[in-house]
Amino acid sequence: MVIILTFFGAILFFLSVMFIHQRGLRIVLATITGLIFVGSTALMTLNYSHHFGMHKVTTTTTQRIYPVNAQMPLALYQPVGTSGKDDVYIYKTSPKQAKPQHTQANEYTHSQVKWKKAGNPRLVTTTTRWRYKSDFYRLLYAWSGMDNTLVKRTNTLEYPRTYVLLTTKQAKQLQAKAQSAAGQQAQATARQQGQAYVTGRVQAAMAKNPQMTADQIKAVTQQAEQEFQAKMVRAMLK
Repeated sequence: MVIILTFFGAILFFLSVMFIHQRGLRIVLATITGLIFVGSTALMTLNYSHHFGMHKVTTTTTQRIYPVNAQMPLALYQPVGTSGKDDVYIYKTSPKQAKPQHTQANEYTHSQVKWKKAGNPRLVTTTTRWRYKSDFYRLLYAWSGMDNTLVKRTNTLEYPRTYVLLTTKQAKQLQAKAQSAAGQQAQATARQQGQAYVTGRVQAAMAKNPQMTADQIKAVTQQAEQEFQAKMVRAMLK
């Protein structure tokens, strides 16, 4: 609406000045159309510079995420800059996803990792955007492109402490070592050790709580597997 008022205000002001010959009428029309043009221009300027008619709306979304390598508890990221504030984190939103996703890399986004005791990895995204205060302002500033403008976004990737945080470069080094002859032999030995480690953890948990359910046993088993895999990864990167 304000864009249309600005456009027509300018045209009508020009027509009033150039083609209305009666002095009194010309002054009246030029004043009215001039005020329309100046007023609508001021409203547009205020919207762009001070977000007049708008307010900040913050929303939070949560989604389950999965490691890029389904077999290893790895949290991957690509360093950007030197401060660490612009690092890009890589993940999947389903185990069968072919191409991994990554967090945004722009001046409005900050991504970080938060460690938790247990549970599944998840991505918590808090987004703040400019939105119009009412339908009146939404109509007034239609087609301005200002509605839903991003103010800031925070991505928090929550991982259990059994995960290992690696750069993409370290992940490539890990893959190369795992594919080597020495790495494959070490993995064969580790599989046997891992089975014993997991069995020991489950037995210890059942000794403390003989009434454990199947789901509880499964949870202890998965955590023990991740803990052992994390130890393997750290050992291979040394």
